[in-house]
Amino acid sequence: MRGFFLPENPCGRRGTISGDIPCIRMRFSYTAIGADGKEYQATAEAADRFVLYKDLHSQGIAVVSAHEEGSKGAAKRFLSISLGGVKATEKIMFVKNLSAMLKAGLPLARAITVLERQMTSREWKKIFTSIQDNLAKGVSLSQSMAAFPKAFSALVVSMVAAGEESGSLAQSLSIVGEELEKSYELKRKVRGALLYPAIIITLMLAIGALMFVYVLPKLTATFKDFNVELPLTTRLIIASSDYFQAHWLMIILAVVAIVVAFIVFFRSSVGKRFFDKLVLKFPVIGKIAIEVNCARATRTLSSLLSSGVDAVAAIKIASDVVQNVHYKSMLSGVSVDIQKGSTLESLFSNRPDLYPPFVGEMIGVGEETGTLSKSLLEVAVFYENEVTEKTKDLSTVIEPLLMIVIGVGVGFFALAMVSPIYSLSEKI
Repeated sequence: MRGFFLPENPCGRRGTISGDIPCIRMRFSYTAIGADGKEYQATAEAADRFVLYKDLHSQGIAVVSAHEEGSKGAAKRFLSISLGGVKATEKIMFVKNLSAMLKAGLPLARAITVLERQMTSREWKKIFTSIQDNLAKGVSLSQSMAAFPKAFSALVVSMVAAGEESGSLAQSLSIVGEELEKSYELKRKVRGALLYPAIIITLMLAIGALMFVYVLPKLTATFKDFNVELPLTTRLIIASSDYFQAHWLMIILAVVAIVVAFIVFFRSSVGKRFFDKLVLKFPVIGKIAIEVNCARATRTLSSLLSSGVDAVAAIKIASDVVQNVHYKSMLSGVSVDIQKGSTLESLFSNRPDLYPPFVGEMIGVGEETGTLSKSLLEVAVFYENEVTEKTKDLSTVIEPLLMIVIGVGVGFFALAMVSPIYSLSEKI
């Protein structure tokens, strides 16, 4: 199976690219498994991470991880330009259009020029300028794209590199375009299902706050003037309103402090593991989360393997694609076990809490028949369809639940306010 490494090291023996352009090398600290099966750590110099992987791979050494020494290497500064946000739809359009132009017979440099005219954002202008300059200097497309990690993920770069190596760049771009599009659609469906309840809950909180600040004080003053005995529910609401008005600044600061503490905890490694585990255990949502991560992992693996990326590198890239930290950890462990001779089926089957038995069985069939990429794609399509149906069902279930919550809240407030009004009318 082909690796995802670059086809040729752009740094020649004379230390130049294409013979006349200086090639600046970076120093990497890496962890690898040698031909004897033992893991060790060492350092080496290379033009970039992909060249390092290829050089070590040619020596029968499997790289587990590699990190550039220093904050930012000279070669990265040579290729890199600061970049703001790039929309997912723009990435998809770029990859799919570039694939279509290459299939039509356009040279790569001309296709990039045509795409530059179509993209109007400042960020993409920077990307195209950098890619065109690098292509003219003999730098490969995958290397040029790797300089923009915010625009091109490891998945995109690896598949482009594999396409360059195998001579099927247009096909690789077509596959990665479909992968990005499916991933975007999956994310959009999940967000769409959760957007409606989020808006309703936000509006409920906003209306409740306005009632406490503007409506309740006027009603409270009326009740006090008539000196009537108020029901318990009314006294609770009035007491809450009085406390909010008297300590509003303290309440706002407390809410801000809680939100900041929540964000800090969520971003910590302990917090991520806790919340990601909680999501997987949550009713209904947990099932969708499992299927989303299964779909992403299997589709990514299928796309990479079908493009010629070797299994170890494909699993490492898939671990970056999935969102849940427990899936990331599991896939990172799998990449190490694969190098030791374990089968994918056994590794996935050993984690039924993350991957249903169906995943392991399909992977086993693919490994036995030599159609692993096809089997993984079938798993991905199956779970994508499941997520689509469940998000529709989720909206159907959430709407009546929200109506019940809203009804209970409105009913409680109306009862608390209407009861004293009847008492006032009797006294009058």
